[in-house]
Formats: sequence, structure tokens, C-alpha cells
Amino acid sequence: MRGGRLNEALERLADYPFARLATLLSGVTPPEGVTPLAMSVGEPQHQPPAFLAEVLAANAGSWNRYPPVAGTPAFREACAGWLQRRFHLPDGLVDPAHILPLSGTREALFLVAELAVDHRPGANQVPAVAIPDPFYAPYEGAAVMAGAEPVFLPAGPATGFLPDLDALEADAALLARLKLLYLCNPTNPQGAVAPRAYLDRAITLARTHGFILAADECYAEIYDRDPPAGVLEVASGRDGGSLDNLLVFHSLSKRSNAAGLRSGFVAGDPALVAAFLRLRSHSAAGMPLAVQAASAALWADDAHVVENRALYRAKFDAAEAALGGRFGFRRPEGGFFLWLDVGDGEAAARRLWAEAAIRTLPGGYITRLDRPEIGRRWLRIAVVHDTETVGRALTRIGEILAEAAE
Repeated sequence: MRGGRLNEALERLADYPFARLATLLSGVTPPEGVTPLAMSVGEPQHQPPAFLAEVLAANAGSWNRYPPVAGTPAFREACAGWLQRRFHLPDGLVDPAHILPLSGTREALFLVAELAVDHRPGANQVPAVAIPDPFYAPYEGAAVMAGAEPVFLPAGPATGFLPDLDALEADAALLARLKLLYLCNPTNPQGAVAPRAYLDRAITLARTHGFILAADECYAEIYDRDPPAGVLEVASGRDGGSLDNLLVFHSLSKRSNAAGLRSGFVAGDPALVAAFLRLRSHSAAGMPLAVQAASAALWADDAHVVENRALYRAKFDAAEAALGGRFGFRRPEGGFFLWLDVGDGEAAARRLWAEAAIRTLPGGYITRLDRPEIGRRWLRIAVVHDTETVGRALTRIGEILAEAAE
């Protein structure tokens, strides 16, 4: 840009994982005649329920209207009803007025750092944002652009693939300046589910030290056996059901295979939701009315989610048959990623592309701690295609990785 300067924080942003992957594979030619298969991106390949298109069409007359940023009553009530059903919440714990629609949760997970980070004179030194490692890239970007220090909490085998709350609690200096803790449950990419006691401890830390707990629960409806507990569910049984310091984020992208709808919501502490509404009124467009209507219909229907979950269980079966007992394979408790210990994630990704035209993501591209046991040894694989394709691809992946290890 001539004659001006950009925000210097942009220089501190890490390259996005998929940009790094494109660079890694740019000089590698996959085998001729083999159809490329993307198992690097968590993009659901199942179709959403047919009524989604029907509701969008029935509301086609609303496209000329500006939608309210706060959402329609029908949208908010559908989300509140789902929260109550899914997490067994008591009547009235979540007021529909304290729910906001989101154009996908990514934008809100980014904006929550703007909400949380305090730069007033006398504030606790450099504000900090705690991030699980491995992590969803927008968490780091949000912290950096909000002017905070991103602090990475290891979430490897030693901690059950959950962020290390022991390390956080032991660091009094960090807690004094911590403004926000991102917690993804079930975890992406490891597929671990946080026990209720873990969530209870995270809530206690947030309230004791005055930071926001941002619970990214986008994979909460994709699980193998037991439904993961949610932060609001745990909060409902303590402190008189207080939602202080808590925000939860939910999405239709994975639950309903509606990634292109760009629809989610945030709920929780009424004061924080009100502040979020104020921030989003300046920074975000409202969700189109037709999309709100379709989203309300999806949140109100649980049958398609049961069918969706069964399809993922079948893929988990195929993954276990192809890889069980090798490469640190763990059947995911939740989510739809495999997190494999392959020795060198970059080398494995290049080899799989070169020999099988299968695109995967090196673990080091979604980690920051310089510990092989956290990221560089690992490979993330999204099991989002049909079961036959997943089984065939994972069998081939197992063959290639085994040959490389010989």
C-alpha cells in the first residue's frame, strides 16, 4: 500500500494452516489417473435434510429485508429449546433473549477476543488469551489482532488430549492478566471429550480469576457413545445456575451438514451476550431472515442428527478396522478427525499426496509449542467422506505409512 502502513499485528499472524499445506505440496506431483481425495479439511460431505431447501424457498420473499443482528424470536427460541433438550437444562436457565445468531461460529470466536481483551491504563500488564494446543487457527488470530499474547496450553497424551489446566492454575502471573480461555469440546483434532469435573474446574478458574471461558462446542452432536457434557450443563448444577463468565458457541455446519449456510449462535452470561450484541452491531451483518428461518427448523429437529451420528460411527468402525493398534490410533470420542502419531507429520503428508493423492494436514500446522509429542509427530485426517471411501483411503494410508516406517 502506497503512502501508508497496515496494522502491524498482521505481521504477527501465522500463515493459515491450509496455506502452509499448499506450499508443502506445491512441488509434489500426485500419481496420474488417481482422483485426489481431500481429507485435510473438516467439511462434512453428508447432505443436509431436504427440508432445509424447502424452508429457504418458502422464505424467499425476505431477501430484500435487512435482518436484525439480534435475531428473530423464532430463531432464538429454537436455539434455546435445543440447548435445553440437548444439555438437560432447567426451564428458564437460558432466556432466548440472551442468544445471538452468528454467521458461522468462526466470526464470533474471532470477535470474542475483542470483547474480552482490556487495554485500559493500569490493566494487568500485557493481556493474555489462553489457547489449547493443538488449536483452531482463528483462536490465535483473534488473540493477536486483539493485541493480546496468545498462551498455548499443551493438550497432548500426558493430559488426555485436553488443555493442561494444572499448568494454567500454577501460573499466578498468567492468571492475573488472562482475559479469555478458549476451550474446544470435543477437541479438534484429537477427538477427546472433557469430563464434567474438568469443565467444572474451568468454570471455577474463570470466575475466580475474572476471565471469559469461551466454550467452542461445535462438535457436541458428533460423538461415538456418550453425549459430551456442555459448559452450560455443568454450570446449571452449581452456583445457583449462574452463567457468569461463560459463553458457548454452537454451529449447524457439523450438526446438520450445513456448512454453506454459515449459521451458528452464541449463548451464556446475559451481560456478555449484551456486550457481544453491541460489538456485533458495529462489526457484523445480521443473518438473513431466510437463513434464520431455515436454521430454526434445523435446531428444532433432532431426527436428522441421530442419522448423521450413525454415519460417523460407521466411519469410526472403518477407521478402527484399517488402523486400529497402529500410529497411536484412538477411536474419537467426539468430532470426526483422526489424530495419528506418524513420526513426522510433514513427511507423511507429502508421501500420502505423492503416492495416493490423499491430502492430509500435518499436526505442526495447528500447534505452536515446540514439542513433537504435541504436534510435529502428528497428522490430522478428516473422516468426512462416505464410509466406503473412508475405509479404502485409510487402508491405503496405513499401507503407505507402514512402508515408510520400515
